[in-house]
Amino acid sequence: MKITRYKKVQKYLKFYYNNFGFHQPYQVLIDGTFCFSAFKEHIAIREQLTKYLNGNVKLLTTRCIIKETEKIAKKTHGALTILKQFGIHECDHKEPVSGSQCILSMVGKKNDKHYILATQDRDLQEKMRLKPGVPLLYLHNKSPTLEKPSPASYSKAGQTLEANPFMFISQTQNESLKNMKKTLGVEEKEEVSKVVIKKKKLKNPNPLSCKKKKKKPGKKQDEKKDKVIEGRVKKRKKSKHKSGLSQSSIQQ
Repeated sequence: MKITRYKKVQKYLKFYYNNFGFHQPYQVLIDGTFCFSAFKEHIAIREQLTKYLNGNVKLLTTRCIIKETEKIAKKTHGALTILKQFGIHECDHKEPVSGSQCILSMVGKKNDKHYILATQDRDLQEKMRLKPGVPLLYLHNKSPTLEKPSPASYSKAGQTLEANPFMFISQTQNESLKNMKKTLGVEEKEEVSKVVIKKKKLKNPNPLSCKKKKKKPGKKQDEKKDKVIEGRVKKRKKSKHKSGLSQSSIQQ
């Protein structure tokens, strides 16, 4: 058996152990459809289930299931011989009923007797998924497979945990822990959740998204405009002061 497959089985069994009180020996309730597929694939049910569940297994069936299988004994003679090897669990039916009806009555609403149901019947599997705490076992090709716990089982497990906070630790143990904390000076303080409002920091604007500032017309631009009139450029007039200075320099 592969390691991942082994881990999955142990994980699911641990879930049923912690939340619904399943323990060894595991009581596996088997119907005719499971035995028929096991006979077809040449599977030794007792050996395979003991190895797969990694624990003691108690294989059970009922008189109603045996009688139902006897009616179609021509097609399922090998399945009938396998079925008769298992222990018969009393179902309290005076008149025989169908195998699925017998199993539904045996499991009941809460599955108090902690049955693991081994069946290939799809309709019966769908009905059992609606009931919390019912592990489903079926054959996939030649290997037994324990199905993942149903949503009904997960929701029931959450309700029991909320209703019973001392599920994994007793109330007396919880009180003794509190007393030990007091003696050691470690007291539990209720943490007040403070909502910290973070101030947004002002960020500089993106230079690419900003428009360039338009330059205001100054004195230099006005002078240039005055110089260019009707396509003609005005020449600068020489000042008298400069011309006087130039003549005096010549005379000297």
